[in-house]
Amino acid sequence: MSEEKIRLGISSCLLGAKVRFDGGHKLDRFLTETLGHYVEYVPVCPEVEVGLPTPRDSLRLTGTPESPRLVFPKTGEDITERMTVWAKQRVTQLEKENLCGFVFKAKSPSSGMERVRLYDKNGVPNKTGVGLFAGIFMEHFPLLPVEEEGRLHDPRLRENFIENIFVLKRWRETLIQGKTARNLVDFHTRHKYLIMARGVESYRQMGKLVARSGDLNAETLYQDYLGMLLKALRLKTSIPKHINVLQHIFGYFKKQLSADEKQEVISIFESYRGRQIPLIVPITLLNHFVRKYEQPYLQKQVYLNPHPIELSLRNHV
Repeated sequence: MSEEKIRLGISSCLLGAKVRFDGGHKLDRFLTETLGHYVEYVPVCPEVEVGLPTPRDSLRLTGTPESPRLVFPKTGEDITERMTVWAKQRVTQLEKENLCGFVFKAKSPSSGMERVRLYDKNGVPNKTGVGLFAGIFMEHFPLLPVEEEGRLHDPRLRENFIENIFVLKRWRETLIQGKTARNLVDFHTRHKYLIMARGVESYRQMGKLVARSGDLNAETLYQDYLGMLLKALRLKTSIPKHINVLQHIFGYFKKQLSADEKQEVISIFESYRGRQIPLIVPITLLNHFVRKYEQPYLQKQVYLNPHPIELSLRNHV
């Protein structure tokens, strides 16, 4: 895995910057101390960057999900247009940052990606809002991986998001090597089981595109493939999907394993299916067989080592 760090957008307060309305921050130690070893963050604070002071009066979303307004409830001042103009300029600037994803601050009227309090005309809040900047960002980068720091406390969502940003990192590395049919086939081959773990049909459709790689213009080929890849990454993994992939990989060793070894593998798969053990256990066993029998095709499979083991992401899913 390349030493170059992943570029990831993030709400500034999550890095410890004292930019919140009360002059405080929301430092997230997993993001800074654990994931931070592998990531170069591009911090964004909509309120400060739009010109508001710190500390400041709190903001809230009002109106409807289709037409939210960003206002100061204390004074009634409406800064929707001001924030919208700034946000559209900012996302255009962020195109140059080569981001592989973004981590938003949950519940923020500017940066929350979902379930933000939206106050109706009677002042009653409903959790149906999307932060103004977050909404414009997601509309501008519709397929880029995004998450909120609160949701990243969920082990499955965390593993899913971090796997995605590492896939995009490898994709960018492939682009640097050149947009050739050979490089695309290599990328697709290495990611076969990772994509299958998101959706078998997605893998089939992407395989059909790659099979036509010699007939298509390189720009069109790579653009179409990236769109399909990002859509596949939006699909969530699940235990049944993982079991399907694990069984495919297991099939490579059926001629080499003894009856007892085969039974051990099947037993571990069933324990994982029953949620008695995490995914890292069957993965570790299969990696052992890959090394022992020097299976060349599986040695290249990203699915077996999709992100640094130091992150311990598969220990909890």
